Order: sequence, then C-alpha cells, then structure tokens
Amino acid sequence: MVNKIKLSDYVADFISKKGVKSVFAISGGASLHLIHSINDHPSINFICTHHEQGAAMAADSYSRVSGNIGVAISTSGPGATNLITGICCSYYDSVPLLIITGQVSTFRMSNNTGVRQIGFQETPISNIVKEITKYSITIRKAEDIKYELEKAFFIAKEGRPGPVLIDIPDNLQREFIEEDKLRGFEQTRTINKIFPDSNELIDDFLNEIRKSKRPVVVAGWGIHLSQTEEEFIKFINKFQLPVALTWGASDLLESNNKFYIGKFGTHGKRHANFAVQNADLIIALGTRLDTKSTGSPITTFAREAKKIMIDIDPFELSKFNSFGLIFDILIQDDLKNFFKCFDNNLEINKKDHTNKNWLAQISSWKKGFQIIDKSLSKEDKVFVEPYEFFEILSTKIQTNTSLFIDTGCSIAWAMQAMKFKKGVRIFHDFNNTAMGWALPALIGGHFADESREQLCICGDGSFMMTMQELATVLHHKIKLKLVLINNSGYSMIKQTQDQWLNSNYVASSSEGGLSFPKYKDVSEAFGLDYIELKNNSDVENKLNQFFFSKNPVLLNLKISETARVKPQVKFGRPNEDMEPLLPRDIFYKNMIIKPI
Repeated sequence: MVNKIKLSDYVADFISKKGVKSVFAISGGASLHLIHSINDHPSINFICTHHEQGAAMAADSYSRVSGNIGVAISTSGPGATNLITGICCSYYDSVPLLIITGQVSTFRMSNNTGVRQIGFQETPISNIVKEITKYSITIRKAEDIKYELEKAFFIAKEGRPGPVLIDIPDNLQREFIEEDKLRGFEQTRTINKIFPDSNELIDDFLNEIRKSKRPVVVAGWGIHLSQTEEEFIKFINKFQLPVALTWGASDLLESNNKFYIGKFGTHGKRHANFAVQNADLIIALGTRLDTKSTGSPITTFAREAKKIMIDIDPFELSKFNSFGLIFDILIQDDLKNFFKCFDNNLEINKKDHTNKNWLAQISSWKKGFQIIDKSLSKEDKVFVEPYEFFEILSTKIQTNTSLFIDTGCSIAWAMQAMKFKKGVRIFHDFNNTAMGWALPALIGGHFADESREQLCICGDGSFMMTMQELATVLHHKIKLKLVLINNSGYSMIKQTQDQWLNSNYVASSSEGGLSFPKYKDVSEAFGLDYIELKNNSDVENKLNQFFFSKNPVLLNLKISETARVKPQVKFGRPNEDMEPLLPRDIFYKNMIIKPI
C-alpha cells in the first residue's frame, strides 16, 4: 500500500525534525492548511501574533535566542508583505529565518498573462523579497517540496546566515504526496573564496600583534552568530588584548573585566572611541565595521593603525576599497576556524605582553572623561534622568535575563550607561533597527527559552508600533516586564533636528503631529500591572516594585522631552571628537595620533 501524506503535514513534520518548537503566524485564506498542520503537530507550539510583522520579528528573535532557526507563516498578499520589515531584521543581522507564505492556487496565478493579479490577494512575494533573502522560491509542483525545504534550510544556515522564503500555493498544500518518492537536495558548500584564510595568514597576524604597542580588538555580533564566545575569551586572555565592543557584542564581557574598554562608535563612550582611534593595531572580529562603528567619512577610522579584519563574507572585506579605507590584513574565514589556529599555543614573544601601559592609559581616559561628560551633560531634573536610571537598572537585572531593547535613544542610553553581568544577554535588531521590534522579540525569546527572565525596554514611539502584541503576551501568560521610556516623542529624531533643522520638531513631538494614549489605561486593557516613575528620588523604590511584581507589568518611565544622547558624534566629525565637544586644550592633550 502506497504511504501518502498531505503536503502541509509534511511541511510541519519537516520543521519539527529540525528542532523548531514554536512557529509564529497569523491565519489567512491561502495559508490555512499550513496553519492547521502546524497546529495539529504534537511537537510544535503554534503562536498567533496580531500582525505579521510581529510574527516575523518573534521568529527572528526565536532564532537569535535558541541558536536554531525561527519560522513564521503568513497568507498571501498583505499578509506576506507585512512580513518584510521582520525579514529585513534577519537579513541585515545575518539571522537564519524560514518564512513560509501561502499563495493563491496555481490555476489562479497571473503567470505570463501581463495582468497584475488574477487570484484574490495574489502577490509575487518570492520576487519581492529577493533582495532581502538568501533564497526565495514559489513552488509550482507538489513533488518539489522536500527539495525546496532542504535547500532553503541549508542556505539559511550555510556560510553567512540569513532568511529564506518558500511560497506554497493553496492547492499544493492540500495535495497528498508519496514521501518515499520525493527528491532531496544534495548539500554542496560553495565558498566564494577571494581572500586568504586564517591558516595562510596566521604568521602575519601574530607578527602585527608582536609589533603593536596600542592594540584594540573590536568585537561584534558575529561572535554570537558563530557561537564562539568561549573561544573569543580564551583569545583575548592569551594575548592580553583590550576589547571595544559594538552594540551587538555588548554582553560578551562583564563590565569589570580588565580587558573591557566599553562600547565604541558614533553612539559609544568617549573613552572607548579615544582607545580605538588612537590604537596602532585594530583587530576586527565578528563585526562588519558599519558607519556607526567607523564614523563618517570612514577614512577617519583608526587612521594611524594597522588594521586586520576577519569575516566570512568576501564582499564585506572588499567594500573598504570603495571608500578609501586601507586594511593591512584581510582574512576570509569563519571565526571557528580562525580561533582554532591558536589551539597549538602559539606565542608572540612580545616585550610588553600584558599591554600594561596601554591598559593604564585607557583606564585613565575612562575615569577622566566620565567626570567631564557628566559636567557637560546636565539635564532637566524635573523628570527621571535616563543615564542615572539605566545605571541603577543594570544593578537590578538578574544574571539569567534576556534583555530586548528597541531602537532610538532607548538602545543608545542603555549601551552607554548599563554595566553588564555574566549571564545577561542583550538582543536588538542591530542593523535594521526597526521601531517596535523589542516586544514581539521578547515573545519569540520567551518561547525559545522559557527558563530565562524576559525584560523589554522600548520608547513610547516604538511601543506604539507593535503594542497589539500585548494581547499575545496576555494569551500565553508571559511574565512580561516592560520599561516604557516615555518622553512624548522621538528623541533621536529631535536630536537630528537640533543639529540640522533648527530644533523644528516636525513629526517627532506632540506639537509636530504625534499623539499618545494613556498608558495606565493601556495596561489595564491588556491585564498588566502599572507603575509610574517620574522623579529620580523614586527610582530605587519603583524598580524594586517592578522586579518583585508576579504579574506582567509596565513601568512608565517619564523623562524630559529635552533628554538627548550625550556624548554623540555629529556627522562629519571623527569618532574621537564627540558632542558635547571637549575643551580644545583637553582634547589635544589626550590625543596620541594627529588630530583632524
């Protein structure tokens, strides 16, 4: 007797066998068979969000937290197009994600007729997302399902990871297929090798460390992606190298680690930027060195340093030629292979192996600039001062916490002020930085690892983008702790308007056209406890209430509408020259390399 299985059931079983425990989706006419099969599968949780953007973002976060792959499903047309922002979050942060969309039946497709649409809600989603996925396909024959699923899953994780999309017409979802006769995908790794790998250049690499007097490792999200956190720690300890971190790697080292410098870049810490800019050797690991890291023009980045970069993507390595930034050593390799090169106890025989003098200089900058920046950045004390709040918040967070932070000033203040403990993980869509990511991301993180505490931090503008997902939190009884940074507007946009548009707050303030609800009423509607914090003297007390709450809870943190990210690099200045500008005598005295 021929053993047949419904195609949508085959898809559900395939996902389960890949270790995926939760799938995020919204119902729709062209995806119903897929959704029912997922729901009926005994090993998969089916999580309904209230917007497809939330489903994609939750799946993106599930992938980040679990280290596996996230899966989201939607129907055709607007359901599919609503996924795009979440897909971008995965694409630009190299997160493996499987998107499955329902499509109109094959006999209702417009095909080559020249018309825009024949089937109801027909949309060519696989073509639309080609620029933001590693692979996308609309299946035309039921017997191709195994091949396309295996191919998509392999591509999503192979090399530099990223999202893939499979579009399945409604009539194919309902077909019964003979599983034994399905063709599979033959996995072949095709590496576009342009630059030498680690083994070829290890001697040159060690020689540059040997010669350096002011080395700095800049580390990024790729350390987490490659799951080489332990190898990274061994590496910096072996060579006694100070480390400046991007936001994506902000939780790699505890803040009291002797090699920890801090976060650097246009929204980093002043002393960290002084260390990077005055270095004589930069080693870039797990970071593509975007313009937030290098500043603009990028030729001002660490301009007197020898520069070494390791990356799996040859295009990331070759891009600097277009902008005039010179690298001395470019290594195309996976970080796992790179770190393996040091397993044989290679030594550098360096006179100052401990980099003692350089570490002392960085420590001196850290202490001195901290005092100066506090004196230059006095804020209106009517409401809570955000930097003081985030400093205290970081002392309250437990070591088994996953922290999901939204974009704008919320992430910048947190990265500049918080001191991280071992075991705390920071999650953010670092490159797409979509408003509203953090709340659905917390939902995805919860289902990826329910053993961890979940904390969400978002500005009022970001909160409004995905606030409807509080209903998902309520439905699944997720122990949400939400810090709402409430300044009645978009502070980061206002800061740009301060710099370039005469502080005319169009579309960033209540006077400029924005409006916000009463958050106490919102909390009550969604079954959240509500705490309001509006002055510095209450921070300790209200945070204790917040963390002791046994129910989902929203902390409405009232801050001044004039609060800004300080220090910050204004476009066109090198990263060491952050606003508020240092007095020129102090600036020149502390620069080791020639100032611009």
